[in-house]
Amino acid sequence: MNTLTIKGWCKTSGAQKSTPMGDIHFRVNEADHLRLEKAEERLQETHEPEAMIDVDMSTMELITPEECGPLSDCQFRVYLSAGNERGQFHLVGHRASDGSLIYTNSVMIDQLG
Repeated sequence: MNTLTIKGWCKTSGAQKSTPMGDIHFRVNEADHLRLEKAEERLQETHEPEAMIDVDMSTMELITPEECGPLSDCQFRVYLSAGNERGQFHLVGHRASDGSLIYTNSVMIDQLG
């Protein structure tokens, strides 16, 4: 398993820009890591712009900043970086209190151990 602490962002409904929100802490288990790698391979083959992978919230050990609170859903968004076709992902979800988009900075899939 990989434990990540990544800068989080919030985009409220109607906002032009996202605002920084503090760090989001979560775990990527082996099954999710494999699914991220398979999504990367699929994007390299099909040239689709992105893939969304559902996350099992019960195994993720998600900790959000106090101003965020719980998320109503979470997915990993997988895409290929421009130029080198390497897969990246970030956590995407919606704040339970108001439905605002919450997401993290990206991580290279091959940085997961």
